[in-house]
This record gives sequence, structure tokens and C-alpha cells, in this order.
Amino acid sequence: MPLTGECFCGEVRYRITGPLHDARSCHCSRCRKAFSSQASAYALVNPEDFTWLSGEDLLTSFVCKKCFGLQFCKICGSTLCGTYKGEIHGITLGCLNGDPKVNLGMHIHVGSKAGWETIPAGVVQFQNGPPEMNEQRTQKDQI
Repeated sequence: MPLTGECFCGEVRYRITGPLHDARSCHCSRCRKAFSSQASAYALVNPEDFTWLSGEDLLTSFVCKKCFGLQFCKICGSTLCGTYKGEIHGITLGCLNGDPKVNLGMHIHVGSKAGWETIPAGVVQFQNGPPEMNEQRTQKDQI
């Protein structure tokens, strides 16, 4: 059964027909600002499994220098998804309707988490980004 999601005001809606994967919570200062929270809750999605159902014209985007971006509803400000090089990369778990049946498999950038946040013992944590990003950086440094 497909997953659906929507922004706070309900004007922007989407459907996902494939599985979510690599769910994570990012605790960096940028995610705290973008999500107005102690961390983000985000899962990756294959772009071909993602479809806007309504309100795509109401989206606004922020893209950083490294080609990663976020898309927001212009009306209510909900952060709906992440992009990489203009393509849907993942979705914010808080905007999903129903249970996506995923667990946060990692907490990343905990080295820069807010001083007032306490992360429960026993969860997988990385001081910096997820392992695949650290491997990509290492490979680029070797080239």
C-alpha cells in the first residue's frame, strides 16, 4: 500500500509507492534550524517512487552549495522533502500520514547536537555524517 504525506495546511500532498530506507535523525545545527526542532527525522526514498499529488506549485526550495536542498510549503512552511541535484532524495517523517514502518537506524552529527538535548543510551550514533558520506569524503581526499 502506498504511503501518503502532506504539509501542515494540507495544500501540498504526495504519494510514495516504494519502500523508505536509511531512516535517520540529524542533530546538526542546520537541521535544528530547518526543522525547528532538536533534530530532523528523515528517510531516503527512490525518486521514481515519489509523486506529487497536489500543490507542487506551492513549493519553495532552499539549495546549499553542495547541491543538497529542502522543499517547503509556501503557505504553512512545512519541510516536506530533501533534494540532491534537483531530484527528490528523501522525505521528512513528520509529514507522513500513517505508520511508515521504519525505525531511525542512526543518529548523525551528534557531535554538534544542542547542549540541552539528551540522546538515549544504546542508539547508533555518529559524531559526524552517516558512514556513506564519510567514505565519499575520504575517497575525494585521496583523488
